[in-house]
Amino acid sequence: MSRPSSPPAPARRRAGVPLLALGALVASTFTLTAPPAQAADTLLSQGRPATASSQEADGYPASAAVDGNLTGTRWSSRWSDPQWVQVDLGQRASLSRTVLTWEGAYGRSYQIQASDDGTDWRTLKTVTGGDGGTDDLALSGSGRYVRMLGTERAGGYGYSLWEFQVYGNTDGTPPPPTGGAVRVAGSQENWQLTVGGQPYTVKGLTWGPSVADAPKYMPDVQSMGVNTIRTWGTDASTKPLLDTAAAHGIRVVNGFWLQPGGGPGSGGCADYVTGSTYKNTMLTEIAKWVDTYKAHPATLMWNVGNESVLGLQNCYSGTQLEAQRNAYTSFVNDVAERIHAIDPDHPVTSTGAWTGAWPYYKRNAPDLDLYSMNSYGDICNVQEDWEAGGYTKPYIITEGGPAGEWEVPDDANGVPDEPTDVQKADGYTTAWECVTGHRGVALGATLFHYGIEHDFGGVWFNLLPDGLKRLSYYAVKRTYTGSTGGDNTPPVVTNMAVSAASSAPAGGEFGVRADVRDPDGDPITYKIFLSGNYAGGDKRLVEARWRSTGNGTFAVTAPEKLGVWKVYIQAEDGRGNAGIETKSVKVVAPPVSGTNVALNKPTTASSFQTSYGDCPCEPAKATDGDPATRWAGDWSDPQWIRVDLGAPTAVRKLQLVWDPAYAKSYEVQVSDDGSTWRTVHTTTTGDGDIDTIDVAATARHVRLHLTARGTGWGYSLHEFGVYS
Repeated sequence: MSRPSSPPAPARRRAGVPLLALGALVASTFTLTAPPAQAADTLLSQGRPATASSQEADGYPASAAVDGNLTGTRWSSRWSDPQWVQVDLGQRASLSRTVLTWEGAYGRSYQIQASDDGTDWRTLKTVTGGDGGTDDLALSGSGRYVRMLGTERAGGYGYSLWEFQVYGNTDGTPPPPTGGAVRVAGSQENWQLTVGGQPYTVKGLTWGPSVADAPKYMPDVQSMGVNTIRTWGTDASTKPLLDTAAAHGIRVVNGFWLQPGGGPGSGGCADYVTGSTYKNTMLTEIAKWVDTYKAHPATLMWNVGNESVLGLQNCYSGTQLEAQRNAYTSFVNDVAERIHAIDPDHPVTSTGAWTGAWPYYKRNAPDLDLYSMNSYGDICNVQEDWEAGGYTKPYIITEGGPAGEWEVPDDANGVPDEPTDVQKADGYTTAWECVTGHRGVALGATLFHYGIEHDFGGVWFNLLPDGLKRLSYYAVKRTYTGSTGGDNTPPVVTNMAVSAASSAPAGGEFGVRADVRDPDGDPITYKIFLSGNYAGGDKRLVEARWRSTGNGTFAVTAPEKLGVWKVYIQAEDGRGNAGIETKSVKVVAPPVSGTNVALNKPTTASSFQTSYGDCPCEPAKATDGDPATRWAGDWSDPQWIRVDLGAPTAVRKLQLVWDPAYAKSYEVQVSDDGSTWRTVHTTTTGDGDIDTIDVAATARHVRLHLTARGTGWGYSLHEFGVYS
């Protein structure tokens, strides 16, 4: 719904209001008139960065409430409760008064709050029974951030302020250039992180967009109540990201990548036992960037390595693996010592993929200030592992959220059963509850992931794939701010099901259905995507061909390539939100009418692979009727495979089910005697999908003469079907 286009009634402005008329406004005493500011008071808010829980439209941003234009520009919220607008004064200030100049849409009840970090708020004034106009409120307190938290609107519109002015003084003391030293303070099981002496809980997200897009996305991150972002690498390209973060009151866990980072499947194998060259290079490189960014106001801490204790199993095994893990964590300690020598004002941590990494850090890295780890579906067991391990350092969660691909059971098609949108949103809420539940030890989290990639992994984990906000986005926002501020929220997709989920014919149609509702009543548009991640490793999402069959049901055209695919319903509300649900579908060879006269008949070939991967791959495996087996030839041209039907047979159709090692060019040939051949079909445009070929011949022998490979491998067929 949009607001009427006609202008609102002029704002009622006055210098003072009789005491009786405003008596119901106050929950604590405040000045009722707007006398000139005392000389000691300074207008601190004008032109400072401002954010809000929402805005009615592009023409009513939060910045308009602090631009000094008293009746020309305004901030306006969406039409729901609660809403807020806040201003970052740039440094902690003693606050004396605030003046709110309301437009016709005003707050009947609201609070004026202050915060040192933009996350933990103190209420300085509570107003009830407000009647609009100009409210001049005396304040007593301090903070860097000041906000108006509206809890009850006066009418059907939202909240709208021509100007939100905050007065006070800073004693002329500029903020320290580093934003204050960061410390891990306290004692065993009673720790806290402090910034400039003030408590700081990490309410964070891992950062996905490019540095160039930081100005575009950082205001949104701030609006979610996020005070921290985490990166995995720090170098010359990092400064613009730090600058943008600092401008929005957000701090950064600056990461340093070490091989083999990222856990299982990641590349790069360093030798931490004897490989001094790599270690010296990285020590020098890390020291360089610590020195460069140690005084940057956005720097919160340094994070050395990511999941490398686990990742080393890709490079070593047995006693070598154990030696490398001890050597790696000892090197992390060397790095921590070097960082502390350069920068004593920011803590150092190192991320493991699971709590099994912590005993190595406990043994070999005493100079770490705190531990960190990535944990998803198992996050609520971290506290138990910490207690059982007898650790003497606190920790943060550097990645966390709903259960990952490696933690969920397989579905009927043998692939991980991805959680639903609703389950993922609940996963973020639960993760944060388990972090904050380990009081005095868990110092916060940077949940995964503020990312915009729209692919297999992006849909599984990103809060806004393709820039579209999901239920998980709002779950994190609600977790960090206490509400979603009346935001318009995504369509909710439930009960998705695929018909013929284990037998969708390649190139044919299969059915998809789901229940879809939009909480705000917005009209919904649909997209259907397919991912071949499990079929061939391609993680992209490709829009499918589909047609609506009514009532949330769709007929979707299956890919030509066999294997298990993911199919996605994406429901969009036209307001930047999307609900996404996904299930798997197994694409099989389409049925061919008639009899497969080649089934289990004698089959020979020019060559076959005896030992590679799943081989031996004898010719007979192409005619055994089992789609899981295959014939594979040598890696050279030409090759052939042929089947003896046993007697002259009428042949009308062939079905060739290729492995990824397919033929780009080949001929179908037939023979009566196995010596003299005639060609009945030729192609030079093979693409590796299923080839269903019409022929009209009678012969005893059928041969594929393969002349050009489609890959660098040989030729490989799962099925060589000949139908009469």
